[in-house]
Amino acid sequence: MIMNDLAESRLTLDKGLQALLAAAAQDPTGPLVVGVAGPGGHGKTTLLAELERVHQRAGRAVRTTAPQPGEPVEDATLVLVDDAHLLDDARVAVLLRMVAARRHRLVVAHRPWPRSAALSELVDALRRDGQAVPLTPFTREQTAAYLATMPELGRGGDLVDFVHTQTAGVPRDVERLARGLASAETRAGGPLQPPRSVLLEFAPDLEVEPVAVRRLLLAVAAGGALPVSMLAALLGVDPAGVDEVIATTRAAGLLGADGRLAPIVRRAVTMLSPSTDRTAVWRRLTELQLARGGAVLPLVRSLLAVGALGDCPAATLAAAADEALPDEPAFAAELFAAATAAGQPVNARQALATALAGDLDGALRLADRLLANAAPADRAAAAMVAATALAHRGHVGRSVELYRWSGSASAVAFATVGGLASGDPAATAGTPAADPAGEPPTLHASAARLMADGVRESVTGAPTAALSALVQAAALLEPDGRAALLPDSPAALAALTAVHCGELEIAERVLHRALSAGVGGPLMARRHQLLQAWILMVRGDIHAASERLATATLDGRQLESRDQLFAAAIRMGVARRTSDLGALKRGWGQALEAVVRHPVDLFTLLPLGELAIAGARLGDLARLEPYLLQGRSLLGRLGDPPLWSVPLHWSELHAAILTGEPTVADGHVAALLAAAGHSRYAALVAAAGESWVEVLRGVVDPVRVESAARGLHDTGLRWDGARLAGQAAIRTADRRAMTTLLECARALQGRPPTGPGGPAPSTGANPARADGAVQQGLSDREYEVAELVLAGMTYREIGDRLFISAKTVEHHVARMRNRLNCANRTELLALLRTLVADRASDTAGQPWPRREGR
Repeated sequence: MIMNDLAESRLTLDKGLQALLAAAAQDPTGPLVVGVAGPGGHGKTTLLAELERVHQRAGRAVRTTAPQPGEPVEDATLVLVDDAHLLDDARVAVLLRMVAARRHRLVVAHRPWPRSAALSELVDALRRDGQAVPLTPFTREQTAAYLATMPELGRGGDLVDFVHTQTAGVPRDVERLARGLASAETRAGGPLQPPRSVLLEFAPDLEVEPVAVRRLLLAVAAGGALPVSMLAALLGVDPAGVDEVIATTRAAGLLGADGRLAPIVRRAVTMLSPSTDRTAVWRRLTELQLARGGAVLPLVRSLLAVGALGDCPAATLAAAADEALPDEPAFAAELFAAATAAGQPVNARQALATALAGDLDGALRLADRLLANAAPADRAAAAMVAATALAHRGHVGRSVELYRWSGSASAVAFATVGGLASGDPAATAGTPAADPAGEPPTLHASAARLMADGVRESVTGAPTAALSALVQAAALLEPDGRAALLPDSPAALAALTAVHCGELEIAERVLHRALSAGVGGPLMARRHQLLQAWILMVRGDIHAASERLATATLDGRQLESRDQLFAAAIRMGVARRTSDLGALKRGWGQALEAVVRHPVDLFTLLPLGELAIAGARLGDLARLEPYLLQGRSLLGRLGDPPLWSVPLHWSELHAAILTGEPTVADGHVAALLAAAGHSRYAALVAAAGESWVEVLRGVVDPVRVESAARGLHDTGLRWDGARLAGQAAIRTADRRAMTTLLECARALQGRPPTGPGGPAPSTGANPARADGAVQQGLSDREYEVAELVLAGMTYREIGDRLFISAKTVEHHVARMRNRLNCANRTELLALLRTLVADRASDTAGQPWPRREGR
């Protein structure tokens, strides 16, 4: 019966306590001398109550108070003493004599602190002559076992983890939280939170503690390191007194053995402490930390969490802002603004934080005020901020002026980069040496100089030297580049250079590292993500490019002009590659606005070239011609550096193809051939350009075309490579060549080959064009059907549009799939997009005139 009652209770015991209770239940008259030690809330009172219940059920006498001196106690009586640490020495001496007599049954429970000499002697005697039972927090398994006694809770492992984490396993707190969560208002679902009613249950525990303990709890709740010297000043005691307060707090079960508060205790302390006490303690902590040069940011976060930031001194807010700046520039900007509101003058660090957070409007306002009124040191730093903000907005000339005026080594290097970007020939000279007494050669300064060297090499030297310098510059900023304010990051410039010379893998890796390290803070994060999207688009991974573009614009902040230009070009490039004419038309206006907003510079020639192709596709290239002219003029001032000019010629070649201008196309091919010796990338692009115009003239050399297409693929221009092979396939009269080139196009698109036999020949004759080439293997009617299928129309809708039956539409689609030897509908749609786009660019289906001498 006794064991059944024990099993039905909610006690959750470890094996030692289970053995103790089992022995007491089996032999309630046997020897029993036990010392139970544990902090408050660890189950001492509950254990004694269970022992009392077991003995009362067995009909044994139980006493629950310590005897007074001289008071007799029968040997058969079980004496249960709780909170022995509160007894005076005389009553402790009585208990000590009972232990020494070896004939009494005695269980004494106490906290580990306070510990008088008499209590220490008693504890030693209990351990020596009986059994010492330490009470510890629940393990996770014990927490789960306790919650299992409350089936109304449900939720399983998530609930166990939540309760155990919130309470750190303190049994009192586990019981409180479990009971609170079982209440009707918290069982409805949603994220788990400790109910307010549970937090209120801590009020009596806090109220009985001395003031020093409550101040200590508030100090620990604030977070951050708390050295003994600071606690001594806060509590008004000596170091020994600090140890005593800590021991008292631990003994109350409110502070863990590791010196931390369980989350639920921290919430209760913060909520239940009077606001005046809380604010006073936390303000005093910030003052002490500031005086000793310690971190104040965790304390300021605590003040912010309870809405007491306004009571924080301006100097403390500014110090916290400085601490937050490397990792959280937006938060740092908020703290600087709060410090300014509290009387702290605006400084250059505030402008820096505002810029790094991406608020260029705010940064420019602050920098302008400092340029007008601040001390010389702050004026120079403010000039750097203003110059950087202007560079991001395309005002390169004014940016260069401010960098040069600022005068630091980094500023001079950034001025060189800006000068080269705007086509200033003077910037191709070496970067002037820094003043030996000026800026030290920090990682940031060294990276800035390498940036300038790398961009200069990209204009005047070898691509490998340029890429090496820029990758090295990017690596220098990776350890500590979050707070680096940059007009452009070395990672972005390295990626651009790599894209311009066909090293897309290097570009991807350097951008990935820069994003992982947070180089340049939020200001540069978008730049890096947009360049990642660009690379994916060029590779032909359209879905991933669209996703990366969406990620870059997810936060809703307005894009700066340079980022807006890249984003617009990516949208148009994706639409062009998916033959989405509707998206091209919808995005064209925004794209033109982006071009107008950002002046042409060296680093925006890529998006300008992509938009030129889109404009040609829409028949509106003339509106971009002035900006293309500016790009050509800029390159001309720099001596037409092949690294930067080759991709623009490549884009303009395709624009000329779309507009049906053979002479213009020949001019771009000639320029590509002239630059072919500059790099492997330039040679491959030149060969592809020459092959492309030959294909358009009806001259299809399948071996040469396939070599050129695979060359484009190897440099990362996978979509272009597949398109070249596809266009050649639809223009050759040689059936075998068409099969080979279609297989090549399919392979370059990443689709599986059709097998050793190649595509099966169609059963019908392919209508030949006037020049003898097979007209893309499809009839005019099949092209009409293909366009409507790609538009997402159903067979019935297509039939209604073309005045044919849905069954006839289905027959056309099946024949196209068979003729093009596509394994499934997805493969068919992908190939149809290429064929429809190629037909649209085929200048009314007529071959170009052949060049003289061919």
